[in-house]
Amino acid sequence: MKTFFALLVLLTAEVRASTILFLGDSLTEGYQLSKEESFPSVIERKLSKTHKDLKVINGGVAGATSASGPKRMEWYKKTKIDVMVLALGANDGLRGMKVTETEKNLSAVIEKAQARGIKVVLAGMKMPTNMGEPYRTDFEKIFPKIAEKYKVRLIPFLLEGVGGNPKLNLPDGIHPNAKGYEVIANTVMKELEPEL
Repeated sequence: MKTFFALLVLLTAEVRASTILFLGDSLTEGYQLSKEESFPSVIERKLSKTHKDLKVINGGVAGATSASGPKRMEWYKKTKIDVMVLALGANDGLRGMKVTETEKNLSAVIEKAQARGIKVVLAGMKMPTNMGEPYRTDFEKIFPKIAEKYKVRLIPFLLEGVGGNPKLNLPDGIHPNAKGYEVIANTVMKELEPEL
């Protein structure tokens, strides 16, 4: 009888669907590419081999800053989300927004998620040197600081191995191409998979 119940628990765990929300900007959306080429879709294909009932929501919105994050969480209020990959902040940095504002906004998103029992993986971002070294340094520090404060997993740099590589980006030099998204998917999966 104990064996039967143990097997039942295992089977239930296997069939339970996991839903992942990727809350981000154009880097998440898959700017100028097909939906299937975006990194959330690449991750869905890769993980569906081992997680049969996986559901991925691509919540990428081009031009979005961290300020949109708390309100956008309301869009998914009725959706049962298990894990959220928070990938906002790139546009904040490019626009020179106050680092304290970015930190406040990202913190608010994480607090809303954790209040609903959603596990969070935070994607870090780095800035080009044209923003000035003091701003660049302060901006990059907020991601590990927030990850430590809320005890969430951190992807040190979402564009690791992709940023600045012309072979992995569109002609604008900012947005990844399909090959770039394959690299990003692997980077994200290292921190995401342990949370599933």
